[in-house]
Amino acid sequence: MQLKPGIFITGTDTGVGKTIVSATLSRLLRMRGVNVGVIKPATSGCRVEDGQLVSDDALLLCQAAGVPCNRDTAPYLLTEPLAPAEAARIDGVEVAFSHILACQERLAAQHDFLIMEGAGGLMVPLSGTQTVADLAKLSGLPLLVVARPNLGTINHAALTCLVAKQMGITVIGVIINNYPLQAGLAEQSAAGYIEVLGGAPVLGIWPHQDTQSEFEAVESLAEWLNGRSDTDDLLKLLGC
Repeated sequence: MQLKPGIFITGTDTGVGKTIVSATLSRLLRMRGVNVGVIKPATSGCRVEDGQLVSDDALLLCQAAGVPCNRDTAPYLLTEPLAPAEAARIDGVEVAFSHILACQERLAAQHDFLIMEGAGGLMVPLSGTQTVADLAKLSGLPLLVVARPNLGTINHAALTCLVAKQMGITVIGVIINNYPLQAGLAEQSAAGYIEVLGGAPVLGIWPHQDTQSEFEAVESLAEWLNGRSDTDDLLKLLGC
């Protein structure tokens, strides 16, 4: 059940930039005076700092939103860079959806809008045979899909949207991220096919950012979005 306005962000694959998109939207909302909360339920491949596991993804989200990074914003920190279910098995940890949903409930009580970022794609296992899609459905949040721009993205994006709909998850739309300055035919034609075959609108095509850090990329994209005339429409579609 949806507790407060928010979105669940998934990717069509790992490495498509869903953390950048999640952090950028968090930064944009903060710039516009929205009290936004963030949650990265499970992070695999965490680094160790001062003897503690650290999620760089969760840190980026929290930095963008201007909120502290704690065990509610990053409930499960896992060592190995594997699917969370397997990483949790190796660490001797059980990923409990009830705990994640309790974290979501606490964060929803503190913020006016919540962004939850999944791990990898929808069918990535989080606990046993329970997947990111199962968590997305239980969260009650509508889904925003992040896709890459190049060859193969039509298939991945359409399949993601179709699986989500089959499971009863509301799909808001697709963001094509990291669009190259010099786009080829594959990139130029992808958006139209994704909309037709996936049955979900492409809500934005975000350009590649040539920056030295992920946070610089987030700030650059947030400033770019903040100056666009269609950003108000995007935020309304997201429920802001």
